[in-house]
Amino acid sequence: MLRRRGFFPGIMAGALLAVGLIGGFDVASAQQAPDPRNWRQLDPEDTLYIDTVHGRIVIELYPEIAPRHVERIKTLTRAGYYDNLTFHRVINNFMAQTGDPLGTGEGASSLPDLREEFRFRRGADMPFVQAAVQGGARLGFYKTLPIETQPDAQMQVTADGRVAASALHCPGVVSMARSESPNSANSQFFIMRAPRSDLDTRYTIFGRVVWGQEAVMRIAVGSPPPVPDRMLAVRIAADLPETERAPIYVLRTDGPQFRELIDETRNERRADFSICDVQIPARVPRDNNRERRWWSIIPFIP
Repeated sequence: MLRRRGFFPGIMAGALLAVGLIGGFDVASAQQAPDPRNWRQLDPEDTLYIDTVHGRIVIELYPEIAPRHVERIKTLTRAGYYDNLTFHRVINNFMAQTGDPLGTGEGASSLPDLREEFRFRRGADMPFVQAAVQGGARLGFYKTLPIETQPDAQMQVTADGRVAASALHCPGVVSMARSESPNSANSQFFIMRAPRSDLDTRYTIFGRVVWGQEAVMRIAVGSPPPVPDRMLAVRIAADLPETERAPIYVLRTDGPQFRELIDETRNERRADFSICDVQIPARVPRDNNRERRWWSIIPFIP
């Protein structure tokens, strides 16, 4: 997944759910908020909307994980840089790459390249929920992001009270493309269509799709595709009127219901279980007085 052309073998793909396009609702009319022990509302300032002909892709951004890369994505988004750019490199069973103004894989913005943020320091303010131990590695979740981390107990003996952690390239994870140099990320990024562990700690992860992964899976395949799909419009949710953004909640990974979801997924997958199999639900509050448009197919919170 270099910014310049390269070859990558494919692996098994996964898919989530689709989403429609822009519409409205009245935030002020929202009824009782869902149980905060189990549901967490996305922060509009850290929510990215990518509109495509296949539907809207909703991405949660993680400035606490990759602050420089999230800042870059927001800066370019707010400048309108990403609007109408193609998905110029889409590999089946792998990923969909975009963000190149040339559409060739060789382009970048005029801003300086970024230093890598392959790993991060996790403290007590970033709760980790373990889902598996594989090869001695502790794997689980921070928010909706699959991560590997050192145990919390080590926070007591580190100088900064934090431990080393890194995010994992599961389906829906959004990561920054680069060239040979680890410090060469600029404007191009890719959305995972399948797990790819060999990319972990080699590319900077800065977000994850929380709704609209089915739209990602429908993007035209090719390098470049014969008729490439485009990002019709890219926006930070906070920059849109409230009538054009949905109150999307995700299941808290540090809440009581999430452990049940892990156990159900493990029982279903058995020996094939991977944390990449755990799909975190996105929902909206039930409100019969609210008009539902682009987000009409997002299920209600029970």
